[in-house]
Amino acid sequence: MISDAFEYTREALVGRWMRWVLLTIVSIIPIVNFISFGYAMEIYRGTKPAPELENWGTLFVDGLKLFIVMLIYAIPVLVIIAIFGGIGILSLIASGNANADPTLIAGAIASLMGGLMLALIVALIISIFAAIGTIRFTRIGSIGEAFNFSAILETIRSIGWVDYIIALVILFIAIAVVQFVVGLLSIIPIIGWIISFFIASALVIFQARYMTLIYDSA
Repeated sequence: MISDAFEYTREALVGRWMRWVLLTIVSIIPIVNFISFGYAMEIYRGTKPAPELENWGTLFVDGLKLFIVMLIYAIPVLVIIAIFGGIGILSLIASGNANADPTLIAGAIASLMGGLMLALIVALIISIFAAIGTIRFTRIGSIGEAFNFSAILETIRSIGWVDYIIALVILFIAIAVVQFVVGLLSIIPIIGWIISFFIASALVIFQARYMTLIYDSA
């Protein structure tokens, strides 16, 4: 899958520099980047070779819908962060004087760290379902299908839980490596930033193709 997704990305961008430039531009501008979400949805639909970056209005609307789906999936994580973060911040404020009890400060820090750890665990669990749910939404055209958990579980069972989790782990590692490289490049003023933006836009295609291959293996 990695090699297929890489080759798909290479064919989509190398030699098609205007497409790459446009995708990079729309990917880095807030709100406008919904277009890049919509472009990813075209890939989720199984389009091969990679689609042209056209019909921007349609891509924007599709991308907005995908953003809403992802936002709904993120609600539990946001709630956890808000609760534990709020408790931790209030505790830190309460312990802000010079005579504050050290145990109160330690409790505030523990609350913040515990909330972040819980949010991370919940986010990982949610991502298992969201990855399939977003493609179901894309292919069927109904936002409700993004949360059809019985159908999502059936798809995962068809793929095989072990194979699915391994595939996701490989993807996460690949993305982490790329993001590490991007982070290093970002240290270089201007040139490094530009290269990082181009790599990030290529990652949109790579990730979408990779997840499409996972979904279609069911």
